[in-house]
Amino acid sequence: MAKWQKDMTKFESRQIPILIIILVSYLMIVLDISVVITALPKIRAGLNFSSTALSWVQNAYTLAFGGLLLLGARAGDILGRRRMFITGLTIFTLASLAVGTAQSIYWLISARALQGIGAAILAPSTLALLSTNFTEGPQRTRAVAYYGAVAGIGASLGLVLGGILTDWLSWRVAFFINLPIGIALILAAQRYLTETEKHSGKFDLVGALCSTLGMSMLVYSIVRSATAGWTDMITMAALAAGVVLLFLLVVNERYAKQPIMPLRLFISRQRAGAYVARILFLGAMMGFWFFTTQFLQGVIGYSPFRAGLAFLPMTLTNFAVAVMVPKFTKWIGNGRLLTCGITITLFGMAWLSRVYADIPYFTGIALPMILIGIGQGCTLSPLTVAGVAGVEAKDAGAASGLVNVAHQLGASLGLGVLVVVFAQAGIGMSDAREILANRISTSLAAGTVMLVIALVLVIVLIVIPTKSISKRSDGSL
Repeated sequence: MAKWQKDMTKFESRQIPILIIILVSYLMIVLDISVVITALPKIRAGLNFSSTALSWVQNAYTLAFGGLLLLGARAGDILGRRRMFITGLTIFTLASLAVGTAQSIYWLISARALQGIGAAILAPSTLALLSTNFTEGPQRTRAVAYYGAVAGIGASLGLVLGGILTDWLSWRVAFFINLPIGIALILAAQRYLTETEKHSGKFDLVGALCSTLGMSMLVYSIVRSATAGWTDMITMAALAAGVVLLFLLVVNERYAKQPIMPLRLFISRQRAGAYVARILFLGAMMGFWFFTTQFLQGVIGYSPFRAGLAFLPMTLTNFAVAVMVPKFTKWIGNGRLLTCGITITLFGMAWLSRVYADIPYFTGIALPMILIGIGQGCTLSPLTVAGVAGVEAKDAGAASGLVNVAHQLGASLGLGVLVVVFAQAGIGMSDAREILANRISTSLAAGTVMLVIALVLVIVLIVIPTKSISKRSDGSL
């Protein structure tokens, strides 16, 4: 607390409320992703979700968030960051109320999608307002450090908070608390935030819609196949629609005057490898969160609160390692650190995938979680660096946005695939706990395979080309 108070003196008096508004609003977004994790089993029981349909509680949010993120960033440039900040915050807050009052599966999923839309508008504005209100140098570095710390703290806090509220009150309360906080932030933003300079430009609505709807149809077809099979007409129609829409996205981005996703960003093997590896990595990580919370509560019998605490070995280790990444990068380089990070995560996931109904928590869950936390802490930042490597100044914003899009859509696509694996496992078994444990074990094993593919891509497309460039720059062969 003393350090926080000392650091606050480094900012001007007018900047302190601005920083608080930005950090709290970003914390809302981060909390909303993790707070629902420990509530999933209760949501499933309360609204009669099937095992496969439950994935849409997360997928609806991440698909809308990732699909419209670039459009949200463009809207801030054209219409003003303050205006978009308040707009996104308003949508997010009202959607939170809708989630909390949901009485059916479709109501909840629609409200979660609306939350994702609000987050897609709000998130780009938070970082942009941070850049415009704090001067470049030590002041901005300190502000950005707080911004990054919120992500680490929010993930852990969300799991525990979600567990407490779900266990002691209701999972709905976790969304209701966004209402007073959101209203307070909207009023504070109107008072303390000034509008940023507006720029001329065009909205690539076709690109945004094709990406969002295309990925949604693709994920829907994958998840539906788990129960209806690939011969189902609706499954096939959704798959075909997804493929066509994503093809139209590529065509549109090639000819659009101001594309939301410039195709030239994919020319670099290093960047392309970073995007695909991030999709695979986040798919595996979302599977870890989604299935492990169900194992802790559905198989071992933990309460939501205890399940939230059970994740702390992973989240705390992740945060501790993430703050050391700049030093690690300086010592061994970005490519080697990325390789090490994915490798450690892979071993942790492979270890965790061996779970069974009566497995001891410490040796079977906590220890592999520590490895996963170390690996994730060493991976995400180097993946981000690789995703924006060699980008021209005019494409810096689009490249950063594409990293975030890969992050969100990768989580949706990966979880969709793992849900199919989950549904096909455990056939022939009779005990309910054994069936659930076997399905989760198989799903985590499939997540391990995703990490293996991600590791191969990183080595082939990022590490080896980087070494070749380094040798040529040294004049060696």
